[in-house]
Amino acid sequence: MASSSSSSPPPRRSVFDAAYIRAEFDGAGISPHFIPLIWKYVLQNPRCGDLDGVPSLPAAAYALLRNKFRPTTSTLTAAAESKDRTTTKLLIRLQNGESVEAVVMRYDTRLGKYDGKPRPGGVRSTLCVSSQVGCKMGCRFCATGTMGFKSNLSSGEIVEQLVHASRYSQIRNVVFMGMGEPLNNYTAVVEAIHVLTGPPFQLSPKRITVSTVGIIHSINKFNNDLPNINLAVSLHAPDQDIRCQIMPAARAFPLGKLMNALQSYQNERQFLLSTLCLMGLTIRSSMPTSLVNSLKRLKRLLI
Repeated sequence: MASSSSSSPPPRRSVFDAAYIRAEFDGAGISPHFIPLIWKYVLQNPRCGDLDGVPSLPAAAYALLRNKFRPTTSTLTAAAESKDRTTTKLLIRLQNGESVEAVVMRYDTRLGKYDGKPRPGGVRSTLCVSSQVGCKMGCRFCATGTMGFKSNLSSGEIVEQLVHASRYSQIRNVVFMGMGEPLNNYTAVVEAIHVLTGPPFQLSPKRITVSTVGIIHSINKFNNDLPNINLAVSLHAPDQDIRCQIMPAARAFPLGKLMNALQSYQNERQFLLSTLCLMGLTIRSSMPTSLVNSLKRLKRLLI
């Protein structure tokens, strides 16, 4: 008779997986108002190995946290700083063994002049985060696109990138322009942004930007789910055939339908539009005219 072995318990989740921890607290009859206190503790103690040091929690909360959660499920394995110390690239290992990159970019707002006078401000930092391991979009010019798609990050793994980055800089802005197509991991990205704009992070929605190659069905609901969050669309070419050459996923999101979605989106707020300069392909004498024709329906935009 074959012996049966008990199945191993599921891995503990990130304490920043907001929906999961709220559901667990609700099931245990613990008030959710304790959750931001836990997040604040981890943010202030990014190297903490457990959550026993979080102050003033009910006894039931400590037991639940020990059994089902970890302060972070990812590990910062390497950090490379540029010679001018304006950029720090972080290599982060996930619980499933895969790795993603996040990049801290620093800039001094006092450089240059405004209205003939020195500009106010100081050093500010932007964090570029990843939303997926690999990417299914397959853009020809993108290193991540050559990896293919491997997995989505959880909302907690997205937030943890900021926790790791906080060791190096106080983050003021976040851009979803790292590995992956954010709108292909829509639910986790939305949940992560809701965490980042609430306590204890309290990032301004206007300082968060989500970049996409143009996932139309997600653009159609983006403003309702994430009001005041900036949207950046990678048009890259004003011609559908050329877009398909450099962005195979463009076949599923035709330029005409994308422009319709952006026109509707623009009724609520403006967006950022980016294009790509590839000599002989997107840089040709006819391109400026084609670009203008494609954008005629859009009233106001940032390029």
